[in-house]
Amino acid sequence: MARPLCLLFDCDGTLVDSEPLLADEMAGALNAVGLPFQASDYIGEFRGARFRRIVATLESRHGSVDPEVLEPLEVAMRANLNRRLVTELTPISGASEALAQLHGYPMGVVSNGPVNKIRTSLKATGLADLFGEQLFSAYEANCWKPDPCLYRHAATEMGYSPEQCLAIEDSVVGVRAALNAGMTVVHLNRFPDVEETPEGAIMITSMFQLPTVIARLAMESSASRLTAAR
Repeated sequence: MARPLCLLFDCDGTLVDSEPLLADEMAGALNAVGLPFQASDYIGEFRGARFRRIVATLESRHGSVDPEVLEPLEVAMRANLNRRLVTELTPISGASEALAQLHGYPMGVVSNGPVNKIRTSLKATGLADLFGEQLFSAYEANCWKPDPCLYRHAATEMGYSPEQCLAIEDSVVGVRAALNAGMTVVHLNRFPDVEETPEGAIMITSMFQLPTVIARLAMESSASRLTAAR
């Protein structure tokens, strides 16, 4: 594997522990329009997926919802979520410590969520200054994971090829997007008993492990170059 030169982090579930709040708000909103959904369904089946894809899957099972109802529903849900993020959100365990050790790397955030949600999440958890304006939202790129184009877009904007980037993801959806973009991928698998790490990704179970993994990749890459030069 090539030495990583640029680090691209997913946001929800990787940097910030927003998924329980998101799942709770989704459950309230979807049940209100007759789409059966529990917070545990998000963690179990839909983690990392776009909201509208979740809606489409539920509609295929339970019947369609008036499109004119869906837009205000999503707006209200996201407004409620943003209010809760400001007061309830915490970083993923080990994220702040890992980022402090990796401060020399160019870093960006690549998320299926809207950019205002990314900003709110990073600010609420004290991580915003580490990323500046290097925030890449699917809503701005018009491209959602698992499509690899969002990661390719982020790499281009950061000034690196996909092969020079390391993606850090907690969801299988995101891992596959980054792998298909041609990146080295670390899977933060916080549920190893129930979730498999896709082939080709490096599994960790805690963000505290990330700096060691990146240091090892850099060392292995340097050793490979020395061997090739002999």
